Amino acid sequence: MSPERTLFEGDATAVVAPAYDGRVGILPRHAPFLTLLGKGELLVRQGAETRKFLVDSGFAQVAGDRVRLVVERAEVTSAA
Repeated sequence: MSPERTLFEGDATAVVAPAYDGRVGILPRHAPFLTLLGKGELLVRQGAETRKFLVDSGFAQVAGDRVRLVVERAEVTSAA
């Protein structure tokens, strides 16, 4: 989600996000986690399909079975 809107909400099999110090991959049953995000490509995999977003600055949180990303700017670069 960004200050303007939520770009994606739903189930995913994997999330790859641009953390401030490198890319981070999140799979089901990931341990609780919090990190700052930098600028880069965010991938949300849903089985064989992948949604791509360009994000800039924010944070990612993994808690329970949910991944939340709050970013300053985001845009869809390709949809499934």
